[in-house]
Amino acid sequence: MKIQIINGPNINLLGKREPTIYGARSFEDYLVELKAQYPSVEFDYYQSNVEGEMINKIHEVGFSYDGIVLNAGAYTHTSIALQDAIRAVTTPVIEVHISNVHTREEFRHKSMISCACMGVICGFGLDSYRLGVEALIHAKK
Repeated sequence: MKIQIINGPNINLLGKREPTIYGARSFEDYLVELKAQYPSVEFDYYQSNVEGEMINKIHEVGFSYDGIVLNAGAYTHTSIALQDAIRAVTTPVIEVHISNVHTREEFRHKSMISCACMGVICGFGLDSYRLGVEALIHAKK
């Protein structure tokens, strides 16, 4: 099984950025643990602060991978273009968020991409990614 993880803007600052919300670990450290938990899954990781680059990555893998775990960061709440990219590909996408966006600012309560995704997971810290991977594994069976 081949899964692409795509992280959006500011997620490259995990471990440094607002640790009370996002935790004290970098995503790269977490990814080592995730790969160890799922040795039969091939993970590719991509992070960009640029919306168009994220869209290009979705297009690149969206017809050949078994799943995409996407944390679009703030683009979640603004990007019709990401929604269109998700709809354009055949690979299932799971939207994930580290924090529970529904307990935060009002503007974070609305996702522009949820309607195009297979499912949404939020509020479980970095474990949201593992839950997204689990959902993709179970959907593939």
